[in-house]
Amino acid sequence: MKLIIAAIKPFKLEEVREALTTIGVRGMMVTEIKGFGSQSGHTEIYRGAEYAVNFVPKVKLEIVVSDGLADQVVDTIQKTAKTDKIGDGKIFVLDVEAAVRVRTGETNDDAL
Repeated sequence: MKLIIAAIKPFKLEEVREALTTIGVRGMMVTEIKGFGSQSGHTEIYRGAEYAVNFVPKVKLEIVVSDGLADQVVDTIQKTAKTDKIGDGKIFVLDVEAAVRVRTGETNDDAL
């Protein structure tokens, strides 16, 4: 099993969710986050005063899938979340040792 963690632009969330559902992803966890990467924040002007925005709003997706589906999930997120502008996000893939469904006690792939 693989844990896929993706940080994407918030306005792309629904489009990514729909694309992942289409390829068979049955669940995900979503968290609103703030961060910075290459863009290192930016400056904005509000009511005539300039101020620095050091952290940019993002959405973090956490998805656990079977090994066979992982590459397709990464490819789908990358294609769907892409805007060709700086700050599109990152995707990380990690190994998962075990999964347990709390309600039934099912484990690993059966728990997904």
